[in-house]
Amino acid sequence: MSNPHQPAWWTSAVVYQIYPRSFADGTGDGIGDLKGILEHVDYLQDLGVDVIWLSPVHESPQRDNGYDISNYRRIDRLFGTEEDFDELLGRLHVRGMKLVMDLVVNHTSSEHPAFKEARSSRENPLRDYFWWRDARPGFEPGEPGAEPNNWGSHFGGPAWTFDPATQQYYLHLFTPHQPDLNWENPKVRHEVYETMRWWLDRGVDGFRMDVINFISKDLALPDGLMEPGSIWGDGSPYFTNGPRIHEFLQEMRREVFSGRDGDFLTVGETPGATVDQALLYTDPYRAELDMVFQFEHVSLDQASGRKWDYRPLSLPDLKTSWNRWQRGLADRGWNSLYLSNHDQPRHVSRFGNDGAYRYESATLWATLLHLQRGTPYVYQGEEIGMTNAGFTSIDQYRDVESLNFYAEATAGGMSPEDALEALRAMSRDNPRTPMQWTAGPNAGFSDGEPWIEVNPNHLDVNAESDRAAEKSVFGYYRSLIDLRHTQDVVALGDFHLEAPEHPHLFAFHRRLDKTEWLIVANVSDADLELPLGMAVSGPLILGNYADAGDPEVLRPWEARVLDVSTTESWVG
Repeated sequence: MSNPHQPAWWTSAVVYQIYPRSFADGTGDGIGDLKGILEHVDYLQDLGVDVIWLSPVHESPQRDNGYDISNYRRIDRLFGTEEDFDELLGRLHVRGMKLVMDLVVNHTSSEHPAFKEARSSRENPLRDYFWWRDARPGFEPGEPGAEPNNWGSHFGGPAWTFDPATQQYYLHLFTPHQPDLNWENPKVRHEVYETMRWWLDRGVDGFRMDVINFISKDLALPDGLMEPGSIWGDGSPYFTNGPRIHEFLQEMRREVFSGRDGDFLTVGETPGATVDQALLYTDPYRAELDMVFQFEHVSLDQASGRKWDYRPLSLPDLKTSWNRWQRGLADRGWNSLYLSNHDQPRHVSRFGNDGAYRYESATLWATLLHLQRGTPYVYQGEEIGMTNAGFTSIDQYRDVESLNFYAEATAGGMSPEDALEALRAMSRDNPRTPMQWTAGPNAGFSDGEPWIEVNPNHLDVNAESDRAAEKSVFGYYRSLIDLRHTQDVVALGDFHLEAPEHPHLFAFHRRLDKTEWLIVANVSDADLELPLGMAVSGPLILGNYADAGDPEVLRPWEARVLDVSTTESWVG
């Protein structure tokens, strides 16, 4: 793990996330798998990434595409064999890359043997591995409104499901097929730690921990606040960053990593975490996590924090948010840098122009992200500028969250057209369409019928054509990754935001010792004349146009990285 007295190895690393069922199908059944990944290891090496984060490939009923694990020590046959996994791990290691597994331990699967036993009777020894409660006082078990509290699930409906056999309810913050584990029970915690040690012994290099800041709950399980028009309350104040979360994470660090040699990585997905909370999670002296995924910046286009109520992004709001995190974690702690992943829409569609300026806006956002302080995460396909799916029928969607939203929204009076419009903007199926390798059948993803439709724009947007193009998103990403590997100012420099209120200009300095870089970007479809006194000059390190351009004008979606170490740079 990291030494608090010197920069950790991951300060100059870049992580690439693979969503296995959508990356590459090596067996022809229409579902991505480990053999498919094995066929593209050289592609990953050529991109230059240091770490592969593999979304779950464990045994699972696949109710939530693998985030419902029924056996934590087995590879699901859907994705291949144990030998396939070991071969992938070996090939990555030979090429100098690390492999990080998804750790999903806030909840498990209703098909997990422990849950099956736990629900067999109230006296079962494993009953306390999960959260069981009686009906609300004054109600008959199973009747509407009898849930132990009013919490709503993240995927719609109540966060409690009634079990007729034992006449109690069990807690699930996600689907009813994903019962929450009771981390108050030390046996649960130590079984998790033993499983983590088992994977480390097998050779993996760390864990991305799914909603890890949900594992500690307020034992009172009180009702949450109700929004007008809702029948379910917001329970997040009582399970997000809960009362024992830091105790649990420090215990995990001691039990799993203490005394173990190696360069490991622990990244926690922490919805709702603030900068101050992130400092507690990632301060190396506290020995909890190496870095966090926070959600503040990817919630700014959601009115009142409601995912399906999309609104255009305010650039000044994004600058405020990113500056808060850059400055807040400047002296200690660490952040993960991302715009896309398996849960977020494609950012070139969400925040950019995915038509006429797809290349420029894809590389602009990459520049702004990779040139910040933190560890960048590349989600499969963003390195070639993949876009949202553009589905037009509910039959094309596969994600449980999306299907539940559509059913509830239309039952509540929303028109199907409006519900589909919300899905086109924000559905998790957007990033889960198959990776576009070629312009051939099924985008070169599979010889069979893909489990979800391929984006029809694969004829123009695919890895083969992008890598051969003069304007290559892949090539630009490779340049950004090389800068992080070779330039200390990128990994460790200070961050100074400029022109915070400008509606289209995103500019900041990175400074380390005598090195100073200026990053400027025009987040719009029109030429941007820089305000008086803001002309930018100095050697061009990297830009997404073929020439250096006018120092007083930025072209549409233009990004420039300039060395201003020896020039007088402007300050907004």
